[in-house]
Amino acid sequence: MGWSESAMIAGARDVGVSPAIVGAFPRKEAALVEFFMDDCLQQLIDRIDAGEGELLKNLVLSERLSKLVRMRLEMQGPYISKWPQALSIQSQPANIPTSLKQRAVLVDEIWHAAGDAGSDIDWYVKRTVLGGIYSTSEVYMLTDNSPDFRDTWTFVSRRIKDALDLQKTFQEAAYLAEAVGAGMGGSLQGVLNRVFKN
Repeated sequence: MGWSESAMIAGARDVGVSPAIVGAFPRKEAALVEFFMDDCLQQLIDRIDAGEGELLKNLVLSERLSKLVRMRLEMQGPYISKWPQALSIQSQPANIPTSLKQRAVLVDEIWHAAGDAGSDIDWYVKRTVLGGIYSTSEVYMLTDNSPDFRDTWTFVSRRIKDALDLQKTFQEAAYLAEAVGAGMGGSLQGVLNRVFKN
C-alpha cells in the first residue's frame, strides 16, 4: 500500500477507528510520511536517552556521527521498497518546508547527541554538511542490495570521515594563512616603519 490514503484507511481499521478519520487529514500522504519522520526522530532520541548516548562517548566523533546516522536510517529498512514514494511525497512543493524542517531538526539532534554544543558559524556548516551526507546516504540505501545494508553503513562512515578530514584541512589552511599573513604583516610593517622614519 505504501504511503497512501489506502494505507491510512487500513491503519484506521487495524486500530478500530472509522476510516472516515482519514478525511481529517487534508494532506493525507504527506501527513503519513511526516508522522513517520517525527516518530523515527522520537525513537532515536529515546534510544539515546535510554543509554545508547553514553556508549557514544567512547567513540571518536566520526564514529559517533556514523552510529547515529545508521541508527536513524535503520528505521527505514523495513520500508525501503516503498521509501522512494515517501521521498517523492516529501519533495512536492507543498511539502518541502515541513520536510526541510524535519531534516534540520534530525541533523541538529544527531550533532547534539554527538557532543556538539557550538553556536558559531561552524554550527550551520556542520549541520548543512551532515544533512547532505544523510540525504545522499538515504538515496544510496535505496539501491543497496548488500546484506543488512552493509554497503550503506560503509558509505556513511566514509562520507563522514571525508567531511571531517576536509574540515580539518580547511582549519589547518586557515591557521597557515593566518600565520603567514601575520609574519608578512610584521615584515611589511617593519619595512614601512624604516622607510617612513628616514
